[in-house]
Amino acid sequence: MPAQNVYTVTQVNSYIRNMFTQDFMLQSIMVKGEVSNCKYHSSGHIYFTLKDAKGTIACVMFAQNRGGLRFRMEEGHRVVVCGSVDVYERDGKYQLYAKEIRQDGAGELYERYERLKRKLEERGMFAQEYKRPIPKYIRTLGVVTAATGAAVRDIINIAGRRNPYVQIVLYPATVQGEAAPPSIINGIRALERFGVDVIIVGRGGGSIEDLWAFNEEAVAQAIFDCSVPVISAVGHETDTTIADFVADLRAPTPSAAAELAVYDIGQMEDRLSEYAYTMQHLIRRTTEQYRQTAEHCSVRLRYLSPLNRIRTKRTQVLSLEERLQNVMEDRLRESRHRFALYVEQLRGLSPLEKLSQGYAYAADSAGATLHSVGQVSVGDEITVCVKDGSLRAAVTEKHEAVGGWDSEVEKRQ
Repeated sequence: MPAQNVYTVTQVNSYIRNMFTQDFMLQSIMVKGEVSNCKYHSSGHIYFTLKDAKGTIACVMFAQNRGGLRFRMEEGHRVVVCGSVDVYERDGKYQLYAKEIRQDGAGELYERYERLKRKLEERGMFAQEYKRPIPKYIRTLGVVTAATGAAVRDIINIAGRRNPYVQIVLYPATVQGEAAPPSIINGIRALERFGVDVIIVGRGGGSIEDLWAFNEEAVAQAIFDCSVPVISAVGHETDTTIADFVADLRAPTPSAAAELAVYDIGQMEDRLSEYAYTMQHLIRRTTEQYRQTAEHCSVRLRYLSPLNRIRTKRTQVLSLEERLQNVMEDRLRESRHRFALYVEQLRGLSPLEKLSQGYAYAADSAGATLHSVGQVSVGDEITVCVKDGSLRAAVTEKHEAVGGWDSEVEKRQ
């Protein structure tokens, strides 16, 4: 083989690129087709696939060209892309570099999706009153999805982490292709007969064609008729299927479905610990209140008890007795003092006291006290009482005092 006929990969890719560049038609071309695998990159670029019944072509619209894009592209949209076809030398692949994109009507799958959506909505299958609540605490979780793939792994990992005591029953269903709808329906009915508490129906992300099994009317009817609450978890957060509208609850991803279906036992344990602490605090406080009440009642009981009342009355009686005794002693003392005064007064008026002072007491023969000389006559016998006895005397003479007894005494002295 001649050496001059051997080329590098880069040289070949560069040559082909130059051929594309020199073709005027490929530098300004309009291509129509159905959008698939559309992804909005964080850098602002849009990557998607344009397809028809027999072929596909990779497309990209750079961020600087998005100014003329007046709508957000979604799976199934039919569009007309204006741009150029060029070769990406590094990968040796050609793609359509879009400079302008306009709508060319909805795609066939999208039209079927919208028709079925309107039909089921008119039948009331999306109505909120038919939505069954998801049990908060479950024992068995049914999962209808592919036996292999990220969806089932995510569900098992998250459910096991949140509550390892929940039993997971997997029905390995076909989730893509013509066999997918009957397989999904059989899975829903089998888990319903098994008696699980909640069923998760879903799969990972993909194009609208990949997710189309969940847009079939038969699958939607099976979800609607299921007596067990169903959580739909199809694709990524931006993917929406008919199953999402019919299900009792829509989860944006299979991982989110596991979180919605299985209660976090760690949160329950934390809440139970909080309840236990609160209960212990309330019990201690209530016990303390009852103890104080019991002590108060005990004090009142001691105060109101017959023994205490008898003791109180006895103390009052003793106090009154002491007061009475003091009053009586004061009265006796006062009476003795008054009696002594009366005695002194009587003593001053006592005839015997007068007699002891040198006076005498005279009475006639009948014992009547003599107050006047007119009561006796000369020769009558009288009795004269002195301090230490009495004298029997006869009246030999009598004299009437002129000016009273005091004048007579003075005269005789």
